[in-house]
Amino acid sequence: MLELLNLEKTFGNFTAVNRINLKINKGELFGFLGPNGAGKTTTIKMIAGLLSPSFGNIYLDGIDIWLKPIESKMKIGYIPDQPFLYDKLTGKEFLYFSGGLYNLSKEVIKNKIDELTEQLKIGSWIDKRSEEYSQGMRQRIVIASSFLHEPELLIVDEPMIGLDPQSAFDVKKMLKEKAKNGTTIFMSTHSLNVVEEICTHVGIINKGNIIFNDTIKVLHNLKDENNHNLEELFIQLTNEE
Repeated sequence: MLELLNLEKTFGNFTAVNRINLKINKGELFGFLGPNGAGKTTTIKMIAGLLSPSFGNIYLDGIDIWLKPIESKMKIGYIPDQPFLYDKLTGKEFLYFSGGLYNLSKEVIKNKIDELTEQLKIGSWIDKRSEEYSQGMRQRIVIASSFLHEPELLIVDEPMIGLDPQSAFDVKKMLKEKAKNGTTIFMSTHSLNVVEEICTHVGIINKGNIIFNDTIKVLHNLKDENNHNLEELFIQLTNEE
């Protein structure tokens, strides 16, 4: 479904992502881990089409996203690490604007807004200007916008930032349901417990290189073999590199 082939990104003499290869199948909930500066967000921005690769290719259902960017983006939902909204728009107005970018009809957008407002417990905030929103409410609106067009690939960068425990629980539940129904999810996070709880597959990047790529079950087995919890194993793997 999503394939990265020899993907590289350099900034001057610095290599942020070093010719990585990943293949993520339909319906996988892929957790992308790594310490600060490892290359997670750079990789995500290349997949989302916000940064051009220095080398290599990114394929979505066999389509090179840089050769057919519009066609690819219609299949992608993106939740960035810092939610951006237009302060003078209400949450509902922002969602109508977002839905229009994907050529959704007003009726479809209205029905999806009603559904997502309930699922994410946005309530009456949907009709308030986003300049009044907390960080968590801004995040919920951005999450809702990424679900509007039922993307085949959902790219998520630190989804739980600013969310209270109830909202985080609701988002994790939604992500698991989406994956179960066939949506492919590529999620970068520092939260190891979130990865253990919902991910089916895990990749670890360090200093621009992939140092682990397998199922969550294999990662648990590796953890048990070394008598570590996941945090200790993660530190061991990234320090060794």
